[in-house]
Amino acid sequence: MQNAAGTDAELALIDWLRTWKDPASPHGVATINCGLFHNDRLHHFDAVVWTPTSCVVIEAETFTAPQDGVLEIPLNGPWMVSGEIARFAGAEKSTPLERSREHTFALQDYLAARGLGQRAVHGLGVIVPMPGAQIDVHQGWNDPSFDVIVTDDPHRLEEYFELLAEKEHNLWTANDVAIAFRGLGILPYLPAPQDLLNEGFLGPVDVTLWHGGPTQAQAEAYAEEQARLEQEAARGGGLVAPWYSPWKLYPRVRGDLDFGQAFLRITLAIGMMIAIAWVLWFVVTAVLTYGPA
Repeated sequence: MQNAAGTDAELALIDWLRTWKDPASPHGVATINCGLFHNDRLHHFDAVVWTPTSCVVIEAETFTAPQDGVLEIPLNGPWMVSGEIARFAGAEKSTPLERSREHTFALQDYLAARGLGQRAVHGLGVIVPMPGAQIDVHQGWNDPSFDVIVTDDPHRLEEYFELLAEKEHNLWTANDVAIAFRGLGILPYLPAPQDLLNEGFLGPVDVTLWHGGPTQAQAEAYAEEQARLEQEAARGGGLVAPWYSPWKLYPRVRGDLDFGQAFLRITLAIGMMIAIAWVLWFVVTAVLTYGPA
């Protein structure tokens, strides 16, 4: 989680996302209170959460008064609670749905311009009610790209991402997340490639996307480690000799002709071949002697 902010709704999101420490919890990276300048307009996002299977723009709201009943969410127009306008803490004149439409389209359009148009961006309204308030949700239309959660239980948000993961497949790579962070102007909060891969994002990794950020050194260290592993695999044909092999116990030294080491290496190799042949002979003899006729 990156770029923490200050509204009550955003602080609630921070607390909820920090509970995702269990291995069974959703994996991914989140940023709170970020923005995207797109088509000569600045779009402010309460939160954006990337998982290996999804990207979700969250519009967070809290109630300023204890309202009970059914939250009516029309396709257009104000949100109502049992006939009264929903009293949200935010000062925006638009509804969470209207903002979600604008923000998801802006981020989707930005990603499409960079070759990531096949990645769907979802919108989610997270509404935190007053303590003790009982609110149900009635959404009079169906939009697979937008959902609303009214809850003060962090596990409800976790369930949303678990259900979303069941519907999607791995699309988001570590490079995709890096491109998005650069576009949102939050490169200082971009996790290292190793961290993104550990969260389940796909590789390979383009280290240049981390250049200029605080994790550039970690990205370059990752690239060097990958190059080293590839060289070792190429030299050894992808196989690693066990510790007891003659070439490990009596290794060759570049530029040094040590006949003693060579004699021991050859003798041990011949001895191991004889031992293997003897074991095979013993097994074959036992099968022929005591096996079924």
